[in-house]
Amino acid sequence: MKACPPVPRVDDAPTELFDGGHLWIQERIDGGQFRFRLSESGTVEFGDRTDVFDRDTIPAPDEHTVRHVRERLDRAALRTAVDSVEDVVFFGVSTYKRAVDYDWNRLPSFVGHDIWSGTEKAFLPPDTTEKVFDRLGLTPVNAFWKEVRAVDFDPETYAIPDSRWYDGTAAGVVLRNKTGLRAHKPAPNLEPADGSPSVDFTAEELAGEWATDRRFQRIANGLEADGKPVTVDSLYDRVLEDIVREKHRELSSGTSDDELRAFRSGVAALTREFVTERR
Repeated sequence: MKACPPVPRVDDAPTELFDGGHLWIQERIDGGQFRFRLSESGTVEFGDRTDVFDRDTIPAPDEHTVRHVRERLDRAALRTAVDSVEDVVFFGVSTYKRAVDYDWNRLPSFVGHDIWSGTEKAFLPPDTTEKVFDRLGLTPVNAFWKEVRAVDFDPETYAIPDSRWYDGTAAGVVLRNKTGLRAHKPAPNLEPADGSPSVDFTAEELAGEWATDRRFQRIANGLEADGKPVTVDSLYDRVLEDIVREKHRELSSGTSDDELRAFRSGVAALTREFVTERR
């Protein structure tokens, strides 16, 4: 699967990016690099910046993103649009907690920013990319400005706007033009959020702290809205993915395998209790 080339900072950007043409100024989303493509058999292959995931070994913080894409990708629309689906690779962000505490109920699990065409041997221009993601049922990255004259843009004085996805400054911006050149400007002083859980909490207590009735009810409502039954298994999987997405830093900060197993067991017990009481 095609790998996405690194995006340089504006200080190291190719001079051609600012010499002419027009720029799209898009929000830089703080999360993990993510890519996927549809195989001819109809299955979706997933990967991050360096690895293609085995179907049974998807990294925990990306599980919600894999589910999101599988459930929302319009495979029929994609097959109609291209001669060979395997020639097209989609790139975006798997949104989970790193330095920015987004409004997780608003921010989609996947936000797309690039599409590679193996037929054209090039990335699609940003206006086409935005339309394709919309057509396939996935959210494209939001643009703060479109078609800005490159010669009029000063990266040194440009102030990072507020994010679309939480009440605060965006993690930065990414500049793209229609020839495939790109660069990013990170927000200044973007520090990782404090992600260490209190040592006074056991794994079971953290399960109770995070696997709340409100979270269970929200996800159960989502299942029912999609016409799916609310079972212990279906609810547990989604609640656990939802928690890992929001609490990735806490759960990956020195948590032992035994503690993680105890945490999952605690969430499972609370899921059974919720489903039983709901019947």
